Amino acid sequence: MARGKNKATKAGVGAVASARAAAHNPYVQRLMDDDDLRQNLQDAYEAARKAYGRIDGKGPTKAVLDDRKTQKELKRAGKSLSEAADALRGAKGKRKRRRRGGLLLILLVGAGAAVAMSEDLRKRVLDLLFGAEEEFEYTSTTMPPPAVPTPPSGPAGTA
Repeated sequence: MARGKNKATKAGVGAVASARAAAHNPYVQRLMDDDDLRQNLQDAYEAARKAYGRIDGKGPTKAVLDDRKTQKELKRAGKSLSEAADALRGAKGKRKRRRRGGLLLILLVGAGAAVAMSEDLRKRVLDLLFGAEEEFEYTSTTMPPPAVPTPPSGPAGTA
């Protein structure tokens, strides 16, 4: 019997130590102090519970792909969890997304389309990149040059 009581005592001491450690945890402190964080977690739980209730009667694949209300509840749960995670991290407001590459991509595609469509612009760009095109006359080296008739050799004009 003493052995069982000893285990219970150790478990109780461990629980008290865990509670004390949790009280000093910054995430637990934020959860206790932040009403919006608690509300976001509650909204996420309720939305996920409603979505699960709608999935229960159908197959999960069909419910997620076909049922608009299930999709809406899952989206709401995800948004609430995202906001709760931002609040836990201490993110102020929404995160700003930087889209520097998007404008550059649009400019490059537009420039490429303009060069492809306009022959004059294409010639100008090629001249800038590779230098002006030189005019030259092509002579084939695989064919012998045409034979030039030679004047007959011999005395000329003996009458």
